[in-house]
Amino acid sequence: MPQKFKLSADDREFWGLIARAAFANPFSPERRELDLRIAGTPESNLAKLSATVFQRVEKIEKNGAAEFNSYSGEEKEIMRTGFLFEVYHRFYDQLDELIVQQTKSGEKSCEVPFAREILALLIKRGFSRDEALRFFAIFYQLRRAFFFIVRGLIGQASCMQDLRRHLWNNVFTSDIRCYDRYLWNRMEDFSTLLLGETGTGKGAAASAIGRSGFIPFDEKKSSFAESFAENFLSLNLSQFPEALIESELFGHKKGAFTGAIDHHEGAFALCSPHGAIFLDEIGDVSVPIQIKLLQVLQDRTFTPVGSHEKQRFRGRVIAATNRSLDDLRREKLFRDDFFYRLCSDSILLPPLRQRFQELPQEFDAMLEHLLARMSGERAPELVSSVRKKLMACVGNDYGWPGNVRELEQAIRRILLTERYDGEKASGDLRGQLLSGIEAGSLDADTVLSLYCRILHERHETFEAVAVRTNLDPRTVKKYLEQIPTGLKTK
Repeated sequence: MPQKFKLSADDREFWGLIARAAFANPFSPERRELDLRIAGTPESNLAKLSATVFQRVEKIEKNGAAEFNSYSGEEKEIMRTGFLFEVYHRFYDQLDELIVQQTKSGEKSCEVPFAREILALLIKRGFSRDEALRFFAIFYQLRRAFFFIVRGLIGQASCMQDLRRHLWNNVFTSDIRCYDRYLWNRMEDFSTLLLGETGTGKGAAASAIGRSGFIPFDEKKSSFAESFAENFLSLNLSQFPEALIESELFGHKKGAFTGAIDHHEGAFALCSPHGAIFLDEIGDVSVPIQIKLLQVLQDRTFTPVGSHEKQRFRGRVIAATNRSLDDLRREKLFRDDFFYRLCSDSILLPPLRQRFQELPQEFDAMLEHLLARMSGERAPELVSSVRKKLMACVGNDYGWPGNVRELEQAIRRILLTERYDGEKASGDLRGQLLSGIEAGSLDADTVLSLYCRILHERHETFEAVAVRTNLDPRTVKKYLEQIPTGLKTK
């Protein structure tokens, strides 16, 4: 019987910390604390952490114990996780390079030059070939999720840190051990609903989730089974007329309707088994389309227009809206059964005003990020100049109702004309109301005036607003007339 090694007290404590870190959300306070404890310095970073782990592995390799089957009981499980952590960190640079290369290459899945090396090391550490292949694919998935969450959603306000933690859990669940054991190839049944005001980054969040699915590695081709750059499909449902939206989603057969001169594959047919579909503006679709989408979510099947043949959908569904689904459901414009089937997870993206309120420095960080993207390089002097002009035009209390999208266009306006006047009162009353309440800058009459206007835009009559506010219709009219043009918070 092969000799079983026993960890020293020091090694057991160290590798126990590694096992905990391996399963912790990388955007969580728990993971940051563990990284500091492992690296032993407050200046902990990924390189320092990795070097510390590699030194420990070299130490046990000299004793011939760098294989998890050399241990027993709880120590075997600790070292199994520890070696996964080690191998992952030895190759994270190459994985990141592969992500960048694949993003540029597009449809064709890139060859992985280090595949043989990483698989050999996993097998050397005690994993079977099938396990090595699966963990290699999970490593690639982990790096993609981290890559797109970090690069797509910047900001250090607490609400943004919460958002990144939530997105990570959406991909790997709140317990990655459960994901590893049961769900790594079963996540297509977990649909996601992204909520938030216009311009808050729902598309970037959807992309981070959609490009981070599990993709198996094809050892014969030395590449992953498909390209993540091509397996994420995005549709803005509000851009299609009602007569065409069903065809865009489910496809149609030749002759199914006037103008259908050929077969057409819809988004659900084009989506790969390891991919995802992003349905933006889901709150705008009609009830009949909701019923058909509900069938896809429940049965994983759909039928092209003009056909009786059911096709199977194996991807994941991500949806988003900036509309109030509570209001749409009350008005029977959004079905309850569709809502409940759609939101395995519901993620609210924070507005800019919340981010700036939590962390004022976030404004400068956003300016720096957006200007670097526009100019192709960091430009501190340009950031300072644009910031000064924006503050002179809209001030610190401006609510940014269009959020990141508005800020980006405001920067362009400043660069072109040196002026940005902000949104007028008719642009986003809800954003102005919330911003003013959060800033404590609105008096009671202005709050009622804004609230009445929001209700009037939705229900269109003084009487309907009066019922909902318990005010006399004449009082409602008075409050509506009180709103000045171009209102800003004081």
